[in-house]
Amino acid sequence: MTARVVVGISGASGAAIGIRIVEILAALEVGIDLIVSAAAERTITEELGPDVLAGLGNLPARRHGVRDIGATIASGSTPTGGMIVAPCSMRTLSAIAHSLADNLLVRAADVHLKERRPLVLVARETPLHLGHLRAMAVVTEMGAIVMPPVPAFYLKPRGIDEVIDQIARRAVDTLRIAVPTASAWRPGNAQPHLE
Repeated sequence: MTARVVVGISGASGAAIGIRIVEILAALEVGIDLIVSAAAERTITEELGPDVLAGLGNLPARRHGVRDIGATIASGSTPTGGMIVAPCSMRTLSAIAHSLADNLLVRAADVHLKERRPLVLVARETPLHLGHLRAMAVVTEMGAIVMPPVPAFYLKPRGIDEVIDQIARRAVDTLRIAVPTASAWRPGNAQPHLE
């Protein structure tokens, strides 16, 4: 089995991306440690419905409470292949940028930075003010990868599910734990240039 991966879902819009990442990792037979913030639980209910929130326990992941700062993944002695926070709210990104390990999601991200392991932050906010941009620069300088969930329009997605799937696959591919599964750019996918 490939190394375990930590997945954090924070309270920004786009919870379906985090859920899809868990599904993709499970298909790759990767062990998953899942942390869902309280704000994410509300977002999941609003965007995906209460059944999805209730079904989180059925995902193929070891679920940790966001307040459980004594969990194994709060320690650098627990090996992982990386961590993805998707979606990553600006509150969570800012807490990571300033090492405010006040909950397990932020602490696990802090562990990945200090241990020099891959940390992918699917930052979900628009438009961005200077504080957001500075926090993104700080986490990037610390070694994180900031990956806003930008659709690959050149792939001509047929619906939101294809957009979510491509973003989730790109996030997983960024960890480099398996053969890439995201659709790649090919010149035939290009849209005509309009002036």
